[in-house]
Amino acid sequence: MQGKMLASVFSESEKKQQLVERDIPGLTAKDGMLVKVKACGICGTDMRILRTGHKRLKPGAHVVLGHELSGEVIEVNPGLSWPKAGMRVAIAPNMGCGHCNMCVRGFTQLCPDSYSFGVDIDGGFQDYMLVPRDSIVQGNISEIPQGISYEEAALTEPFSCVVQAARRAEPKPTESVLIVGPGAIGIMFVKLMRVLGVGKIIVSGHSPERLKLAEESGADYTFNSHEKNLVEAVREYTGGVGVDVAIIAAASGEAQAQAIESMNYFGRINFFGTLPKGSEITPINSNIIHYKEINVTGTTGQTIDDFRTAMALIGNRQVDLSELVSHTFPLREIDKAFGMAQSKKGLKVLVCPGE
Repeated sequence: MQGKMLASVFSESEKKQQLVERDIPGLTAKDGMLVKVKACGICGTDMRILRTGHKRLKPGAHVVLGHELSGEVIEVNPGLSWPKAGMRVAIAPNMGCGHCNMCVRGFTQLCPDSYSFGVDIDGGFQDYMLVPRDSIVQGNISEIPQGISYEEAALTEPFSCVVQAARRAEPKPTESVLIVGPGAIGIMFVKLMRVLGVGKIIVSGHSPERLKLAEESGADYTFNSHEKNLVEAVREYTGGVGVDVAIIAAASGEAQAQAIESMNYFGRINFFGTLPKGSEITPINSNIIHYKEINVTGTTGQTIDDFRTAMALIGNRQVDLSELVSHTFPLREIDKAFGMAQSKKGLKVLVCPGE
């Protein structure tokens, strides 16, 4: 396919993106397919890379960011029988070596030689993108179910991270769940916990608007942690028992420590949010973990099975994520899109090439 396209290229040395015109890339032997990008979400990782770079980016590197993406298959390598041109797809971002212990167990995102869209290879903030054969062979491609928009399908990636964390925390019916941080991820957790049939969902946060959305999405009790102490609020609501599951979907070491003090016996905690560099060391009361036999876990990224499960939940309309898309911008206005995302005035901001 010949022609020109726009791409937003991040310069590691300058820590900024710039729109450039490029030739639409052609397929080579290592490529699996060419995709016309329809929607790509702005993730906290993208904003962090824009501020401070990424440990896998070498000095002077140039790369197109964006890993929460959906699009239309334009061309497929003749050596592959699937997918087909014209298919609507969402793509899991991480590829592994395929033969290490992590890959064999299905955790390609933890492969020591993993590579991903938007970091190691060009991602979704461009009109067209090449997808490597590894992505197809390892199962990263999911067809978008009928009736699901490209915008909602682009949220499969962050939602699949939520699915992964929930699987580790193992919430059960009748149990109580605390979710700290009612951003887009926190709201996704609320929606998933409601589908899983947990007993009570408690949400803590700072934004009245987002706490209201958490209630509308299925939370049973919300409170502003600027106005109420987290530990005291949870104990009061649970009659002093504490919660069975806690998800820390916020970049807060204080919240991590407070969650441990808010747990019931045999509770499970998932540290979902990444702490800012320089604040990774958090003092916690480990005696509580010991005496209450609490399990503390962390999760990063998703497995292919998590991604497929997330897509199924969206496609079956068990989880509706469409209301989380607060703003969409054309690619030529990507700077405005990042400004909106950084302002936190929106919930989930998408860049939609072709608009």
